Amino acid sequence: MTLVRWNPVRSLVSPSWDVDRFFNRFDREDWDNDTTWRPAVDVAEKEDGYLVHAELPGLNKDDVKISFENNVLTLSGEKKSEHEESKDNYYRIERSYGKFERSFRLPEGVNAEAIKASYKNGVLSIEIPKSEKAKPKEIEIK
Repeated sequence: MTLVRWNPVRSLVSPSWDVDRFFNRFDREDWDNDTTWRPAVDVAEKEDGYLVHAELPGLNKDDVKISFENNVLTLSGEKKSEHEESKDNYYRIERSYGKFERSFRLPEGVNAEAIKASYKNGVLSIEIPKSEKAKPKEIEIK
């Protein structure tokens, strides 16, 4: 049996959490699959391309798959559960495990052949260069 400490403030705050959780479900790109967690991702645009940084703690680079098709960049993989069956009694488990998938639609003009990815200290970094015709050009005034 698990004992839970009663917190009277929780009942006042809980409805907003429920509303946030409901609307966050509509933001999911992977609505119909069995994804169990979503890594945090930053996407930035630079003058010459795009940068994607994904936090993937506890994964090896071999656990992650990156694909690019029809201007959609997809990151997927699986984080295996680390705890072994033992005599330890877990009272709280907050780390996420299982499959994940994140997809991002990029604008036209991406140079798909020049995409580069690196993985260091649990962060996946992807550099996506723009094609020459998609880069901004400065026009000289005569």
